[in-house]
Amino acid sequence: MKLRELFEFFIDQGIEKDPRGKKAVRVLLKEERQKFDKLSEQEKQEFDRDRLDNPYLDSRIIYGNGDEEVHGILAGIDIETPELLLASNLRSSGKKIDLVLTHHPEGKAYATFYNVMNMQADIFSKFGVPINIAESLTDSRMKEVSRKVLPQNHNRSYDAARLLGFPFMSAHTVADNHVSGYLQTLFDERDPKYLSDVLNILRDIPEYQEAARFGSGPAIFAGDRENSAGKVFVDMTGGTEGPKDILEHLAQSGVGTIVGMHMSEEHCKNAEKYHIRVVIAGHISSDNLGLNLLFDSAEKKFGSIDFIECSGFRRFRRRK
Repeated sequence: MKLRELFEFFIDQGIEKDPRGKKAVRVLLKEERQKFDKLSEQEKQEFDRDRLDNPYLDSRIIYGNGDEEVHGILAGIDIETPELLLASNLRSSGKKIDLVLTHHPEGKAYATFYNVMNMQADIFSKFGVPINIAESLTDSRMKEVSRKVLPQNHNRSYDAARLLGFPFMSAHTVADNHVSGYLQTLFDERDPKYLSDVLNILRDIPEYQEAARFGSGPAIFAGDRENSAGKVFVDMTGGTEGPKDILEHLAQSGVGTIVGMHMSEEHCKNAEKYHIRVVIAGHISSDNLGLNLLFDSAEKKFGSIDFIECSGFRRFRRRK
């Protein structure tokens, strides 16, 4: 397969699993095209044209022209210069590496990743938060994150990939959409009564079992095992943590338990204030689950892919 084929497939799969629904995402892309058509020629020159086809700007081909043939992939949760040097060393020792794939965005994908946060407003709305409140709070949080990202040295890993000659790609929200949908469906079907039941459901999943072996398995951050779970909201996509003030409105809309990848101390205290239970499934383990679901789909379409695991990634297949 070509790198471009794999990337476009990942975007299509991200849209397929988007919690907003495929139709809503397609409408947003159409609106983006209409905005682009109205720009001046100068503005079109400066426009990020990936926006016309890709609703997830944290998932991109960071380096490469897309025509590269891909058979072997070095995949990791975080890929920076050390991992790219590792890829170079492995290649020198005979390993076939056609692509280096990172989950967390680097390069331009990192510089623009906060744009995916706008999907959070629609997700909160689906769980009962009025859309005007969800949009207002999410917009404020997006601006906060964009200010933190702007001064960073985004292109360090991009430059390393360019100098070492490795095609380089990120798969962030396209994978996070998979884990979010997978777990939300699981909890909706199983309808756990207590937080202990929430933990048991997570502990049946190979990625979380692996994390537990290394001391980072699922844990309760707010509440205890005997507390009722109530309505479970899986909060695992949309770029990064949402606004802390949304927790009050989620509580008012009937959410009893949030199952997340991670949660800051400030967010956790706010959850406790509004009596929301918090179960942290695990950050890297949840990233693994999302990537593995995405890769399962890729292997179903393209055939077997040779994955070399690194930087916290472990391949678990769910198909024969």
